[in-house]
Amino acid sequence: MTPSTQRRWLVAGRPVGRPLVDADFELANGPVTAPSVGQVLVRTCYLSFDPAQKSWMENAASYMNPVEIGGVMPGGGVGVVAASAHPDFEPGDTVFGQLGWQEYATLDGGALYKAPPGVSMSAILSVLGSTGRTAYLALMKVGKPVAGDTLVISAAAGATGSLVGQIGKIAGCRVIGIAGGPEKCAWLTDELGFDAAIDYKNEKVRARLRELAPGGIDIFFDNVGGDLLNDALARLALRARVVICGGISRYNHDPRSPQMPEGPRNYFNVVFTGATIQGFLMPQYERDYPEADARLTEWLRAGLIQPRADLLEGFERAPQALMRLFEGRNVGKQLLKVAEG
Repeated sequence: MTPSTQRRWLVAGRPVGRPLVDADFELANGPVTAPSVGQVLVRTCYLSFDPAQKSWMENAASYMNPVEIGGVMPGGGVGVVAASAHPDFEPGDTVFGQLGWQEYATLDGGALYKAPPGVSMSAILSVLGSTGRTAYLALMKVGKPVAGDTLVISAAAGATGSLVGQIGKIAGCRVIGIAGGPEKCAWLTDELGFDAAIDYKNEKVRARLRELAPGGIDIFFDNVGGDLLNDALARLALRARVVICGGISRYNHDPRSPQMPEGPRNYFNVVFTGATIQGFLMPQYERDYPEADARLTEWLRAGLIQPRADLLEGFERAPQALMRLFEGRNVGKQLLKVAEG
């Protein structure tokens, strides 16, 4: 039986120019709203966490509706339909979408996606949804890999980066990942099949890129920015493609502050190599979601993609799960188990 009240995490602060703190979130009780015509009530089972959520709290993301103080913290999740007033959904269906940090979400049916049969809830959030779509579409539509390309990825042991590398291998690329620490680097090469990994905490990145990619970098997939982007720009091959997908190095800085990391010093190498730099924002590729979902599901079932979830349990730990991303503590996709599926 569906309860009449639920727990929700609300936005209580705007972390502009600073790290997240516990006081940025408030755990509160709220009503469970029955679905009206065209809506679906979903019981949340798992929540997904991405660095971009911090910019949502800051209202720095132009592609998102403003997040109000006192509003439910937005975020992706997967759950089970508890009640439906939409003809395409029935109680018991597994669905995913932007559920928010709440135990029950009442959403328009058009905002939800049915989970493919035979795919676990954790794999749905690790490979499908926003993470998988970002990895697939940014690499395939912007990076445009060709067999034999050298693909270098920053934050390669994160949710998006680890998928990009695996997709790159499927496309025939030579894949080099940049990650922090020997454990993450070993996971990339020993388990995911990356050709090489660079430990930016203990190695000189530019020297290692010169050694591992003597012919230059054909595709640089950037999730970090800062010095790593600068090092990669110095090693571009002719007609290289630089995909700007994220910038976790700058997320704790105020864009109005002189402490904001400087832009890349080696940008003029783009002229010398005829390279392109293009940003990626997933909502701009909405028409391509079906293609991404179909290919990712196919590869997942064939065992060509190995998802890894960094799993916490307990709804009360949601803020902690998000903070882990900025502390570099997650390996793979950061998830939180809220309830049994």
